[in-house]
Amino acid sequence: IYTMFGSLLMLVAIIWLAIYASAPLGYFTTSLPELYSVGPQVEKTIQDWMFLAFAFSFAIKVPLFPLHTWLPDAHVQAPTAGSVILAGVLLKMGTYGLLRFCLPLFPQASITFAPYISVLAVTGIIYGALVAMVQKDMKKLVAYSSVAHLGFVVLGIFAMTQEAVQGAIIQMINHGLSTGALFLLVGIIYERTHTREISDYGGIARIVPVFSFMLMFASLSSIGLPGLNGFVGEFLILLGAFKSPVLNNWWYTVFATSGVIFAAVYLLWMYQRVVFGEVKNQKLTSLTDMNFREILVMVPIFIFIIWIGIYPGTFLKVSEKTSAKIIEQVLPSNQVTIK
Repeated sequence: IYTMFGSLLMLVAIIWLAIYASAPLGYFTTSLPELYSVGPQVEKTIQDWMFLAFAFSFAIKVPLFPLHTWLPDAHVQAPTAGSVILAGVLLKMGTYGLLRFCLPLFPQASITFAPYISVLAVTGIIYGALVAMVQKDMKKLVAYSSVAHLGFVVLGIFAMTQEAVQGAIIQMINHGLSTGALFLLVGIIYERTHTREISDYGGIARIVPVFSFMLMFASLSSIGLPGLNGFVGEFLILLGAFKSPVLNNWWYTVFATSGVIFAAVYLLWMYQRVVFGEVKNQKLTSLTDMNFREILVMVPIFIFIIWIGIYPGTFLKVSEKTSAKIIEQVLPSNQVTIK
């Protein structure tokens, strides 16, 4: 229902924009390069409505608070492969859409609504982290962490600075790596125990040391430990939001920073309860550690986690010109209005 309603609104907005474009162009078109030239000239009030239709549709895909309610249940019900694809690829369709369509097509509306959407993004960061803290199911905990992480991405997009937009782009990659790794590891232990309840674990560090190490590594990556990938994206987003002339308020950065602290709390607390302590469930004593195939799947992910954390320039250079072009499209000096 969420997706159908959001997509319907966007379809109406696309047709509406194409009709407006037919006036100066002389013909009906949905060609994106041509709409890029016409969209910023649409009357401000109408541009606002078009922007809201597009943004609402993409916010469902992200998902942005308070349209996130479908995500935890989807992750819990999906198999491990489904959760990895959802976290690594599908959720980025929403944030990509905001960058690719909303900002350049409706720049004036983007600036108008940026503070309000940023409030929702920061709320999602804090809400996602707080709800993750009280989860009893490991997979649901990781799912709510996605709400928080993607809140950072949306904040970076609507801060509209070079640092923030580049941080948002690289954080999309980081989220796919870190959260994808966590979902894989939860799936690996679930295959052996057939339970994801945190209370069913404890004391497995000596039983499955390789799994325990990899779970810690993925958790630290998700938290944003300096030297790992998560730190780069979050730092750039927070720096860009602090400097943002559009948001023009450092409170966004202050509240968003609390999400980093909360992430350390819920992930490390989960790790402590799952890995350390005494073995309460005797069935855990017969656990087998990760096999060669499972380790082989995780190694490339960890290589990229370290690579981005130590030398992010490789990836930031790729997005430098693109992010600068997006900002240039959104913040022009003069705009003509089509009545």
